[in-house]
Parts: sequence; structure tokens; C-alpha cells
Amino acid sequence: MKILDRYILKRFLITFVFVVMLLTAISSVLHFVENNDAYLKNNLSTLKILEYYLYYAPYIANYLTPITVFIATVFMTSKLASHTEIIAMLSSGMSFMRLMRPYILGGMLIAGVSFLLQGWIIPIANKPRVEFEIAYIDGERMFGQTNFHVKVGPESYVYMQSYSNVISTGFKFSIETIQDNQLIEKVTAERIIWTPDSTGESGTWRLIDWRKRRFDNMHEDFTVGRELDTLINLFPDDFKIIENKQEMLTLPELDEYIALLKSRGADNILPFVLEKYSRFMAPFAAIILTCMGVIVSAKKSRRGSGAQVAIGFGFAALFIIFFLISKNFAEGGSMSPLLAVWLPNIVFTFITVGMYYTVPR
Repeated sequence: MKILDRYILKRFLITFVFVVMLLTAISSVLHFVENNDAYLKNNLSTLKILEYYLYYAPYIANYLTPITVFIATVFMTSKLASHTEIIAMLSSGMSFMRLMRPYILGGMLIAGVSFLLQGWIIPIANKPRVEFEIAYIDGERMFGQTNFHVKVGPESYVYMQSYSNVISTGFKFSIETIQDNQLIEKVTAERIIWTPDSTGESGTWRLIDWRKRRFDNMHEDFTVGRELDTLINLFPDDFKIIENKQEMLTLPELDEYIALLKSRGADNILPFVLEKYSRFMAPFAAIILTCMGVIVSAKKSRRGSGAQVAIGFGFAALFIIFFLISKNFAEGGSMSPLLAVWLPNIVFTFITVGMYYTVPR
């Protein structure tokens, strides 16, 4: 790297850190003001609240990374342009692509760190953050689904009419074993109750007023009983409704959980798939928006750098709106999740390339 590369890269990273800290502080203050009543209601200590925001700050900082890197690029480059530094660089024979090299390097560095954080580190910090929000802000949601079906094994299917999180009890339960499209066994019970072991870390399900039917060609065995303890690949935690659970899983854990949901034929798999794709999309978005930021703000403006920064905020807002719209299409089932997540990157890549050829050399 030459002196000029180090100069641009250093200023770019310093500006990025400043913008991240500023927006994170603003977001934290707004979040605090919005939820202050909940803190007072639960009589939380200052130390407890500060501890929560220590987990909240890295989450929101990384979440805003594609936007903050764009704003930082526009802010810094517009300053260079207003001081005619970019004109001097290009007048010396430097190509515009050569000028962009330290920016691209900085964007790749930020993207790599962001991918590492959101893939393995921030999800660990998100666990106490989400637990705090459930306990003191949002409250725990009860499992409200009725006529619940789930696959618990290669040949086993469970049905419950309803389930109560409070007493860990399911009502109108049945489990069927199907082989080669034929019903082999069916066990039904009026209730199914979770009975934890002495450690509380595992346990068994207790069937109340159960009936068992087993079919062997034209022969049927029928058994009834009052109580029966059994093991099922289903646990009370599977019925907990945790908002943003996908944010608490590292990438390997996310893959495992998606595979588990697929094996069970679950309906709530989409948020986890979108989260996985988003974690790969965001680093590339940071690089694309870095290039766009340089192109938008490299030309000296008579209106000053403030106008270019305002334009930068406009493009950032447009990217967010575009991402949210495409994500809503995916959640509605009218668009592939992979395409929905990557569509903003694809569109903004073409826009960036088109803008690059309009930049005065």
C-alpha cells in the first residue's frame, strides 16, 4: 500500500467507527426512552439496564453496518472532494478505479469482521439480550396454535389439539407410526404431561388415559391404560414462542435448527432461512454500498458536502425500503427467500456499475 492508500483507508475506517458509534448511541437512547416505562414498572436497577445495553449496542451496530459504511463513505469522500483533494489525485494521472481501491479494501475488511461477528459472536450476546426483552419488555408469548401437527421421527407423526406452556401439558394427543404409506401403530391420550427428571434438564412425557392400536395386516391389537411414560423427540422448549430466536443462533446452530424444522415439516421455518441468507448478504451489501458511496460523493458540489451527505442518507433509506419490501414478498410466499434477500444487492450492483460510467474522469 502506498501512502495515499493508507491515508484514505485510515480516514475511511475512523469515519466508519465514528458513524457507527454515533448511530448506535442515538438508537440506544431512543430505545431507552421508548421502553423506560417498562424499566420503571419492573423496578430495574441502573446496573441491570446498562448491562442490557452492553448487549444491545453490538447487535444494533452490526445490524446497521451496511448503512453506516455507506454514510461513512459519503461523508468522508465528500470532505475530500470539497477540499479538491480528489481533483488533485485524478489530475496526477490516477484512475478513478485506482482511487476506489483503498475504499474497496476497507469495505472488504469491514464486511469480513461483520460476517464473523454476526455469524458466531453476536448471536451469543443476543441470548441475554432477548431473554431480557422477554422478561421485562415484550413478555413471554403463549403457544396459541391449535390442531398442531409435527413430524418427530422418520416414521412418527404427532398431533395435539392444543398445548399449555404454563403447565407443560398437551390435550387430545396422538402419535402415529406410518411405514410404506400404511398405518402401523396409533397411540392416543386425553392429555400428555411433561415430567422432568431430578436435574430438570431432561424428562419424559406421561400419557393420561391412553389407548394404543397396533395393526398387523388384518389383525389389530388394542390396549388401554391410565398412565404411561414414554420418550418422544419433542420437548417443552419446542412450544416456547421466542421472538427473534433466529438471532440467538450461530451459523452452525442455525443450519442445525433449519434441518430439524425441515425434518419435522414445521411451518415456521421461513424466518430462520431469511436470517441465514441475510447473514451472507449483509457483508456484500457493505462492499456494494461502499463503492456506490464513493461514486455518489466523489464529485465536488457547489452546494457543499452537506447536500452529498443528504443524498447518501436518501440512498441508504432507499436500500432499506427495497430490502423490507422484498422481504415482505418472501414472507408472503410470492418470492423465493434467496432471491428476496439478494435482490437489493443485485439491483444496487447494477445501479452502482451504471453510475460508475457516468463519473467524470
